[in-house]
Amino acid sequence: MKVLLLITKTSNLSNTQNKSDYCFLDSDKEENCMLKENSLSSITESYADSYTIYDQQWRLEGGRNKAANIVSLCASLKVKSLLDIGSGDGAVLEWLSKENFVPEIYAVEIADSAIERLIARKLPLLKEVKKFDGYHIPFADKAFELSTCSHVLEHVEHPRLVLREIARVSEYQFFEIPIDFSFFVDKRIAHFLAYGHINVFTPSLFKFLLKSEGFEIIKEDFRFYSNEIIKMTHASKKKQLISRIKNGLIRAIPFLKKIKPNVYVVLCKKSTTTLPIFH
Repeated sequence: MKVLLLITKTSNLSNTQNKSDYCFLDSDKEENCMLKENSLSSITESYADSYTIYDQQWRLEGGRNKAANIVSLCASLKVKSLLDIGSGDGAVLEWLSKENFVPEIYAVEIADSAIERLIARKLPLLKEVKKFDGYHIPFADKAFELSTCSHVLEHVEHPRLVLREIARVSEYQFFEIPIDFSFFVDKRIAHFLAYGHINVFTPSLFKFLLKSEGFEIIKEDFRFYSNEIIKMTHASKKKQLISRIKNGLIRAIPFLKKIKPNVYVVLCKKSTTTLPIFH
């Protein structure tokens, strides 16, 4: 039986990128390690300039919606510190700052161009921004009461590794994912890959992923895009109307609402128990 281990070489993130050794341990043989020096650096490079040219208005409006979802599910926790994973240009954090949602905000981000825009916002509640390689979060165990991760896991090659890291550094975890699923999603591969969506979820499939990693669901909701987002997403008025009608019909049928909302949002907490499959 072979088991994949992720062995981290931690270094100063401001000077160099993290690298990882992927080692296969064979139960009948000595350790056989395969060094993949460039695997994580290539990921970092692919996202480095992703915010050089972008639609600021679209991201700001999207950030408003994502921040509202965080506040809606997490306000009752009354946390004092928050870590946002994959913060992008900081649109979500700007709205959270305006809401005075939490006294201290920290962020990790993979793209240099995004970090530059995030820092340029000069958010008063933002205490620190760190660059990371997409998998290793450069903070201590349980350093934060709450971590937020909005529209990130659909981009991640190994989402389970990211989930484990997020659980390691925080007491509570908030996730938001887009629901790209359709019965013909395989016909639109080029469309989704064009903006980096390599994972497709339904709410139920994402909950399976969380529960199989030992997360307990505390709160969840099934949300739909605002009219402003629909206008920015679809250029033609015909497509905007179709989108509104479709969302209205899905909203009206509880069964469908839990299968095909625009986004799924969930607040959870990592259980201390380990599932039998990982024993």
